[in-house]
Amino acid sequence: MVYMACRKIVHIDMDAFYASVEQRDNPELRDKPVVVAWRGNRSVVCAASYEARKFGVRSAMPAVRAERLCPNAVFLPPDFPRYRAVSGRVREIFKRHTDLVEPLSLDEAYLDVTENKTDLPTATQVARTIRAEIRTELQLTASAGVAPNKFLAKIASDWKKPDGLFVIQPEEVDSFLLPLPVGRVPGVGKVTEEKLRILGVQTIGELRRFELSVLEKRFGRYGARLYDLARGIDDSRVVPDRPTQSISSEDTFEQDVRLPELEPMIRRLAEHTWSASRNESRVARTVVLKLKTSDFKILTRSHTPNSPPSSCEELTNIALSLRERIGLHSDERFRLVGVGLSNFRDADDASAQPKLFA
Repeated sequence: MVYMACRKIVHIDMDAFYASVEQRDNPELRDKPVVVAWRGNRSVVCAASYEARKFGVRSAMPAVRAERLCPNAVFLPPDFPRYRAVSGRVREIFKRHTDLVEPLSLDEAYLDVTENKTDLPTATQVARTIRAEIRTELQLTASAGVAPNKFLAKIASDWKKPDGLFVIQPEEVDSFLLPLPVGRVPGVGKVTEEKLRILGVQTIGELRRFELSVLEKRFGRYGARLYDLARGIDDSRVVPDRPTQSISSEDTFEQDVRLPELEPMIRRLAEHTWSASRNESRVARTVVLKLKTSDFKILTRSHTPNSPPSSCEELTNIALSLRERIGLHSDERFRLVGVGLSNFRDADDASAQPKLFA
């Protein structure tokens, strides 16, 4: 097996970022279960402190369920301008070490430190230094993964959370990767995991036994990706300042759902998508609704209003109106629904768009 050992990739993931910022800025919240979410039956959790996670509270969970799991939690509405400001300071620290920084969201990023600005001899020392600077200057903690590629670095950063550092050396890839559950592979959700289970695949090592042609026949183009990742191969580069193309949230149901029954799911996913979009400085012009029927047929409907959606309520209303454009019998059942935003533009460009669509 040949790995791209010449590359040194670090994945940094801030620990419970939104909740940690709240706890840092308000000493009374420290060591208490904190849930960042709007209150209400239709709200979802944006972030949960580790004290709240001990009760089973997780991001994207309905807020009402989080309240049931942890009745003593402190609920706080998200303050995205403050989180963005802190995120900017984190990225300033990254840029001291390398210009090859690819942000994934406000709280995580890939860094290519194959060559670093501070002349540190190893990627591990770069990651250790970055974590120390974040702790000293921002009074926050971050976890880091160091590996020969992005795929492995992201898995590694989650290995010793919170406030951890884990390194995968090129010669250690197989011993680390092969025993892992196949659900660790990016893109392997519940549906794909079940398909692999039917094939007798539960670990990445078992996935590696399959030929490329078999995986491509079963999973199409994604089969080739599965083949590579099972071998620890990921040639994707760290791309600085990659512009966002789309943001979406999806949910696959345990039992198929009729079209009229989808409203609560659409509302919940719209709120999650809206919360994620607040991380972006650019503005989305188009709302997309995605549905997958019980026989796996994918349907999408989209709408580009004269002005970009300016609130979660507006996004939700557009998504619900798109449901009425599906045009199928009301008894048709669906296994998946998704709500997305696309067609991102700079704020100045977006404000000029209504003239183009008038």
